[in-house]
Amino acid sequence: MVLVTAVRDYINRMLQDISGMKVLILDSITVSIVSVAYSQSELLRKEVFLVELVDSISMSREPMSHLKAVYFLRPTPENIRRLRRQVANPRFGEYHLFFSNMLEDSELHNIADADEHEIVQQVQEFYADFVAVDTYHFTLNIQSNHMYMLPVVVDPSGLQGFCDRVVDGIAAIFLALKRRPIIRYSRTSDIAKRIAQEASKLMYQQESGLFDFRRAEVSPLLLVLDRRDDPVTPQLNQWTYQAMVHELIGIQDNQVDLKNIVKNTSDQQEVVLSAEQDSFFKANMYENFGDIGVSIKKMVDDFQQVSKSNQNIQTIDDMAKFVDNYPEYRKMHGNVSKHVTLVTEMSRIVEERKLMVVSQTEQELACNGGQAAAFEAVTNLLNNDNVSDVDRLRLVMLYALRYEKESPVQLMQLFNKLASRSPKYKPGLVQFLLKQAGVDRRTGDLYGNRDLLNYALNMARGLKGVENVYTQHQPLLSQTIESIIKGRLRDADYPYVGNHFQQARLQDVVVFIVGGTTYEEARAVSLQNATNSGIRFILGGSVILNSKGFLKDLEEAQRIARTSANVL
Repeated sequence: MVLVTAVRDYINRMLQDISGMKVLILDSITVSIVSVAYSQSELLRKEVFLVELVDSISMSREPMSHLKAVYFLRPTPENIRRLRRQVANPRFGEYHLFFSNMLEDSELHNIADADEHEIVQQVQEFYADFVAVDTYHFTLNIQSNHMYMLPVVVDPSGLQGFCDRVVDGIAAIFLALKRRPIIRYSRTSDIAKRIAQEASKLMYQQESGLFDFRRAEVSPLLLVLDRRDDPVTPQLNQWTYQAMVHELIGIQDNQVDLKNIVKNTSDQQEVVLSAEQDSFFKANMYENFGDIGVSIKKMVDDFQQVSKSNQNIQTIDDMAKFVDNYPEYRKMHGNVSKHVTLVTEMSRIVEERKLMVVSQTEQELACNGGQAAAFEAVTNLLNNDNVSDVDRLRLVMLYALRYEKESPVQLMQLFNKLASRSPKYKPGLVQFLLKQAGVDRRTGDLYGNRDLLNYALNMARGLKGVENVYTQHQPLLSQTIESIIKGRLRDADYPYVGNHFQQARLQDVVVFIVGGTTYEEARAVSLQNATNSGIRFILGGSVILNSKGFLKDLEEAQRIARTSANVL
């Protein structure tokens, strides 16, 4: 069972057995969970005529006894308090309560105490506590994602809240899959270890009965990684369709905000990019930018043929045929317009920021050796007035991560050059990155130069040549997945939690990256699953990053770390 299907099944079960007109009441998290899995037209077909947020519905007093209220909320203390108030002063005819995760007995009693009018018909737990953006990719949309970079002493309660949300999300994934995993984590990461241990405690001790599915299959693997093991991937410019849209424009819950791009057409202000709802996107989401242009031209040509046939209306039958086909024609028009707008805007940004030149150097820094040539290339780009401040910063960061031990003098020259050319970037941000994710802090072989076998593979790839210089980079996750498939994931680097070990060949692996995933990694997972290796991989993280999001988290963590250092 894949993720989108799991969430859709839960939503179907919520809505199909409650007859009549309904209002669906969500919170700021579950609105994302529902929106990526279910379209508004599908909700209408289930007789949902109103969708409201739980905090805004508290402000209205208008009775609507003709509607049945279906609540789908995270079981947070704040949501329970809101629910108690709303049940005590009911506006709707019936109340059906669904929670996205485990509800404590005390919370259930609190709701029951408030239900003096006995209008609550049911209370259920439906474990859809994650945003299933794709078949094998989920996110938790954690607002305070920078927390993973901070030491415990800086904000103990904030860090505990972060860990609790991650453990809740991971638990929901395995409850939805009806499996209990064995758990491993990245050795050098305190937060990965903490989350792995807390997840294990929940599944094997606190709620062991709930997770005991008595199934004969091999236990799946949960592998908890830290974003800082691969700080390169989220900083690179992307050249495949989905990843590129997120990097240059931004995707949130499978939606792209075009308000600043499309000025006049109201129906194109926000567009959906979902493989479930858009066949062109599904076919092209992992394709290179150059190939996308060819595919879009074909789509435009096909649409023009349909438009011509629609213009040739001469008989009553022609008119009837046009009316019957109009919804499909309108949908096709919207789809063509959406993809043409996205590709046009991305082409404009690529040209404006000279990303073809910048990205070539980025890929060299990420994939190939040659420190002297790299230093010269980065220096030239720092001096180039057409290169943006943020691209200069990323180039210096990528150079620093690659050559932090080899060329401290030249690294200092780049720091000084960056400070003079891009003064808006706070001094010390690159150094803070090295402190967070430098070679001494990382698990795994990021550049393929620690392990002799990886070194040989990299050499072979370099000699064979690469199909496209802009997409030669492979995320560290690809290497980790390969190690899992071959049974070579080192116990010393990725220890097990407790005494639950892998007994037989794996069938399912959930990789969770604390600090966030990228669409480049999601692509690697999807392409790997398409090879039918016998192991199915699912990827999840606290957020879905692009370079802007990664840098924002880094800056926020640096600001808090500095403030707390001054206080201490």
